[in-house]
Amino acid sequence: MTMRTLSRSATLAALLTVTGGLFTAPAQAAAPLVKTQAPGFYRMLLGDFEVTALSDGTLPLPVEKLLTNVRPGRVEALLAAEYLTSPVETSINAYLINTGSKLFLVDTGAGEVIGPSAGQLVTSIRAAGYQPEQVDAVLITHVHPDHSGGLVVAGKRVFPNARVYVDKREVDYWLNAANAEKAPESARPRFQEAKATLTPYAEAGQLETFTGNTQLAPGLRTLEAPGHTPGHTFYVVESQGQKLVFWGDMMHVAAVQFPEPSVTIQFDVDSKAAAAQRAKAYAEAAKQGYWVAIAHVSFPGLGHLRANGKGYTWVPANYSVPR
Repeated sequence: MTMRTLSRSATLAALLTVTGGLFTAPAQAAAPLVKTQAPGFYRMLLGDFEVTALSDGTLPLPVEKLLTNVRPGRVEALLAAEYLTSPVETSINAYLINTGSKLFLVDTGAGEVIGPSAGQLVTSIRAAGYQPEQVDAVLITHVHPDHSGGLVVAGKRVFPNARVYVDKREVDYWLNAANAEKAPESARPRFQEAKATLTPYAEAGQLETFTGNTQLAPGLRTLEAPGHTPGHTFYVVESQGQKLVFWGDMMHVAAVQFPEPSVTIQFDVDSKAAAAQRAKAYAEAAKQGYWVAIAHVSFPGLGHLRANGKGYTWVPANYSVPR
């Protein structure tokens, strides 16, 4: 050992003696837990179009109480297989479609209707580089509060320059006072919410209805999918040979309804028709291999389906940066 080495060793020993060790300096105050996520957006390219998934937040669903047409204990077993328990924290997703000339928004999240962890859509839109005023058209899959509630906040239109497109059967059903009177007590608030969110756009001349399968713009069309609600609608986007279908509420609980597509939910207006639509949509998406966007699959809700026996496997989008 040289004198130089000895000197360094002696210095270190002295430092350890004084401080009690290099890592025993007085601790600073503990950093508080943040308990929030970053504003949620995720982009992908679809041909010449850019699609941005937007998070409106989450909603805890007591799925074992809500799911129907399923044998006892099966829901809990399927959740456990995915390391989940009820209530399941369920994503609320919406989507922007930028065609290069127009900006379309598919669904609007919950707005003020559902809280406290929902209602984040406008924050996500702005984080994604857009403003609500830039939206040219809002495409509503159906008039349930977690899909159309974000149209209005404090009685004012959130998207003041947008035309709102909804299937005519949907508008006729939810804005019909006789239907509200006949509905179960638990469902009546849905009718009040529908009136509150749609009326400001109707009064401004910005509510547009369509019937059947309708071409809304080049590369963008509607596709009938009634069952969950009378006018439940898919939106189909195609560009440069690529295809993406926005499913709305075709399904709600991935851990259960992908392996067992026949399972339904109490939110369905016509559960038998909803199950038939789901079976058809699953089979077609798996066979053709196109993209799907789903409102209540874990954010960003973009991916593909693969057939797996009598059920299906969800294949989420591989994280990528648009180039």
